[in-house]
Amino acid sequence: MISPSENDVSDFGASLADGYRPVEGAFDEMVDASGAIRPHWRAVLNELDAARRVELEVAWETAQRLIRENGTTYNVYDEEDGGARPWRMDPVPFIIDAAEWRQLEAGLIQRATLLNAIVADLYGPQTLLREGRIPPAMIFENPNFLRPMHGVTPPGNVHLHFMAVDLARAANNTWWVVSDRAQAPSGAGYALENRLVMRRTLPTVFRNAPVQRLAAFFQAFSDNLVAQTGRENPLIVLMTPGPSNETFFEHAYLARYLGYPLVEGADLTVRDNRVYLKTLNGLRQVDLIYRRVDGDFCDPLELRTESLLGVAGLVAAIRAGNVVVANSLGCGIVECEAMMGFLPGLCRHMLDTDLMLPSVATWWCGQEKERDYVLNNLNNLVLRPTFSNRTILTDRMHAVLPQQLSDTDRQEVIDRLVSRERDFIGQEVLPLSTTPAWRNGGLHPSPM
Repeated sequence: MISPSENDVSDFGASLADGYRPVEGAFDEMVDASGAIRPHWRAVLNELDAARRVELEVAWETAQRLIRENGTTYNVYDEEDGGARPWRMDPVPFIIDAAEWRQLEAGLIQRATLLNAIVADLYGPQTLLREGRIPPAMIFENPNFLRPMHGVTPPGNVHLHFMAVDLARAANNTWWVVSDRAQAPSGAGYALENRLVMRRTLPTVFRNAPVQRLAAFFQAFSDNLVAQTGRENPLIVLMTPGPSNETFFEHAYLARYLGYPLVEGADLTVRDNRVYLKTLNGLRQVDLIYRRVDGDFCDPLELRTESLLGVAGLVAAIRAGNVVVANSLGCGIVECEAMMGFLPGLCRHMLDTDLMLPSVATWWCGQEKERDYVLNNLNNLVLRPTFSNRTILTDRMHAVLPQQLSDTDRQEVIDRLVSRERDFIGQEVLPLSTTPAWRNGGLHPSPM
């Protein structure tokens, strides 16, 4: 995040911006409708232009080398070679003006507060269900609703210790929430790695521009976890599914950065409703587990019985109040995209205010009026499954644009929607804004 000062808005070196052509009909993050560079981009463009193209090419090669040396990878399950591939990043930073970020920050804080309150109610009194503010079928059919966790209240009733939000900006300059991530959110470690790599490859940009630092965020996050335990020197571990997980690099990276032992389920054991870490010097009691394992895999005794990733007896230890798990098991319930259609009303009901960050328009087909709207507007919508364990057509199709389907596939989707309406949602197709990316020795707009 970069905020321009008065001295930063002088005439910029235009050579890098020459030839940059925004995509028609999309909001461009760097260039406004008149073709002028936005003020908060000018200081960075000055620095990039001063570096000249040859130096930028060298910086990009340096960034790629650092990514390889650091072992930064994102694993893809369906690739034949095992899926490990280098992390993809661009040498041109994405910039948000400080004033705009403050608005986003307030909206994200409100959203986190609301989603935490929803989780607390669904695993507590369930008044939202009894009052009809959330359809019961949308909750009780969801595989992420973990019944053994009902009635379990974490310290301070805080279920969401960490969450992520996918954001996109539409052509009208409005930010929209595309999805919420509450199960085991990833991304923070990659953001930190990106920042460290860019500080080394573009040092003058970071030295001369007032960039918001990330260290304070991670310190606040760690302090919050410590506070949840109620102990001065708690043992906090980061639990990972293991090296085959797509974001395992981030698990190891964050564990090292935060100073937490990186553990798998087999490294832990439960005795007398307490969780212990197995060490060479014996068992050490664990106070908090920062989990990167999906909730239903965390306890084969009370949740998914075939899981080899969790710890037998973990739910009992949580229920007894002897260990805190962040995020709480079952938080994935609010990842259901059908929930986004109900958030404006829930925000007014629970927080007595309007939702600051709107969600992309979403219609759950489990309601007659919404289902009819989706059927009548198929060519303008994207169809998605309501629940994460279901698909649209084949085992891999979790979203379809009906207007792009063959007649046979389109009719099959319609038949499925009519017969199993609760399994479908329709969403508005959101055109993404573009931001400059470095390709072929110059800046080109890329969807953001």
